[in-house]
Amino acid sequence: MKRSTVIALVVGALSIILIMAAVSSYNGLVSSETAVDNKEAQIDTQLQRREDVIPNLVNTVKGYAAHEKEVFQSIADARSKLAGAGTTEEKSEANAELEGALNRLLVVVENYPNLKADAQFTRLMDELSGTENRIAVARQDYNNSVTTYNTKIKKFPAALFASMFGFDKKTFFKAAPGAETVPEVQF
Repeated sequence: MKRSTVIALVVGALSIILIMAAVSSYNGLVSSETAVDNKEAQIDTQLQRREDVIPNLVNTVKGYAAHEKEVFQSIADARSKLAGAGTTEEKSEANAELEGALNRLLVVVENYPNLKADAQFTRLMDELSGTENRIAVARQDYNNSVTTYNTKIKKFPAALFASMFGFDKKTFFKAAPGAETVPEVQF
């Protein structure tokens, strides 16, 4: 075999290996990014579910606590902000605002013992509680996917192709400010 033929075969083999590595890395990055997008959509689905439950809950409480207009307004404002959120950061911020407004609503509920005994209110609170659990799981799943994706785009050789093909770091869905503080429970 001629030396030029051997060099051509080696260069050809290396080219094929490089192309296969690029295709494999690209496809892995696409899969990871799609998983992150899917998990973000799951958060959106659960946030929408909560958004659908809240008006019924608010209307039930309004019958008992008509003079608590500020609380109801803050919930309406927070829901609007969440509905208009586009980025993960905006959703996280709006979600924190809505959680704060819901906490204020629960303080109002404490002042109305008959309301806590109302069957519709109890059912709605159970639905809201279940939805909050689903949101927590969806956020955890999303953050796990973001961790996998962000790790993948930093590892060699995918890091070379990630920047080349425009795969950027994803943002985690963060807890509300003050969430690390344990709430005070009084009986």
